[in-house]
This record gives sequence, C-alpha cells and structure tokens, in this order.
Amino acid sequence: LMLGLGALPAAAVIYIRRTLPESPRWLARVKGDAVAAGKQLASFSLGTATATVQDKIVKQPLSRYWLTLLGTAGGWFMFDYAYYGNTISTPMIMSHIAPHADVVTSTALSLMVFAIAAVPGYFLAAFTIDRVGHKTLQMLGFFLMGLMFLLIGAFPVLTESVGVFLVLYGVSYFFAEYGPNTTTFVLAAELFPVNLRTTGHGLSAGTAKVGAFLGALIFPILLHDYGLHGTLMITFFFALAGLLLTAFCLKEPAGKSLEEASGEDIVVPMRKNISAGMTPS
Repeated sequence: LMLGLGALPAAAVIYIRRTLPESPRWLARVKGDAVAAGKQLASFSLGTATATVQDKIVKQPLSRYWLTLLGTAGGWFMFDYAYYGNTISTPMIMSHIAPHADVVTSTALSLMVFAIAAVPGYFLAAFTIDRVGHKTLQMLGFFLMGLMFLLIGAFPVLTESVGVFLVLYGVSYFFAEYGPNTTTFVLAAELFPVNLRTTGHGLSAGTAKVGAFLGALIFPILLHDYGLHGTLMITFFFALAGLLLTAFCLKEPAGKSLEEASGEDIVVPMRKNISAGMTPS
C-alpha cells in the first residue's frame, strides 16, 4: 500500500509538468523564439512583456563541460551514497549504539537527530547560501560531515556514550543539510549553459540516485561485515572524494548571472579540417 501510494505524487508531477509554460530563457536562447519567450515572461509576471531583439543562440557542446559534469555528478553521487546509506540504515546504527533499546526508543533517538540537527541545517542553508557561496557551502558540508564520520570511525571510544555519539552523528547530519543536500542540485542547475542545463542536471541527478541505491544496498552489508566504525570510515572517504571533486571541478556561481556562471556566452572556436594543398581561412 505504501509503495502504491507513491504513484500519486508521481502522477501529479506528470500532469503539472505538462501544463507548465516553457522557460523564456530556453525559448529565446535555444529555440530562438523571442516572441514566445516574451509571452511566457508576461504570463509569469502577470503583466506585459515583449521581445523585439533576437537573442544570441547558444549551442555549447557538452564536451566542453565534462569537468563540470564530473564535479556535479560525481560530488552528488558521493553525497547520496553517504547520506542515504546512513539515513536508511539509521535504525541499524542505533541498534549498534544502544543494543538494549526497544523500537520506540531507537525511533525517538533517530527522530531527535533529524529534528534537532538535520532540519535546522537545511533552513539555515536556504537563508545563507548566497552569502556563504554555493561551492563554498558544499565544500564546508563535505568537510565537516566527513570529519564526524572520521572521528566516529577512528575512535571507537566515542560510541561508548550514546550522548557523545548522538552529538557527533547529529553534527554530521547538520552539515549534510547545511551543505551538499542543499547545494548539489543547485550547482547542477547553475553551471551548465542554457542548451545543456537540463541535460547536465539530469545526468548529475541520475548518477546521484545510483549512489543512493548503492548506499542503501551496501550499507547494511558493511555494518554486518566491518561494524559501525569500519563502515563510517568508508563513508568518510566518500565525503572526502566529494570534497575534492567540488574543489577541483566546480566554479563558484554565487553572485553571478546564469550566463556568467555557466560561461555560455564564451565563443567556442570551430575546428577546421585542413586538406593537403588547402590553407585555413
């Protein structure tokens, strides 16, 4: 019944998506239809808008953005492995920390982590992301989330106290929300040009869901074979990989227009085929 009910919001999304107007930026800069773009813009603003100047058509190749795609898809993959592996296996983790607790107590502890740490982190990210910086916030989140995993994994003594463990585990969730769980889908929507924006975002999100699937699948197996400390040490390396991919593959888009952030107006030199006896023009 729970699985079947999941079809209802999916059906609603399909219906709503078919009735949404197209993006004016896409109409103007990909389709070259300035008139339709003006009409759509007017429908958004409940006013009047006209387009009298033909905008520049954007035809950036995906090959120019392979490093960006590696950063957005790879970083999102690393985060989703760590996040969904931890989240779905939280009851199992709690049973390692408090093996004699009943189901109600374990559920209450899990709820405490989310209510006190995760939810405030998400709201704080929404209010500060532009001031801190989108890339900077993602790096900060990966670093401190990974640091908490490292501390728990490297120092088993920290898990002997339920209170100490909950603090460290809660901090990891705070910086998961005040970091990659907010920024991964934002950066993937900002760093690709208008003609590739949905392609780059879709590839990144799809790659991330593979990470989420692997995390949910493998995490319980790792807990059984390596224990909590070994499993979280492995998760630390995923967070470290996400940090490095963000640092070296992505640019900081905060404070820039979408055109500036994606570099979509940069002229891409055309390759010329030069045959024998011919000179390039």
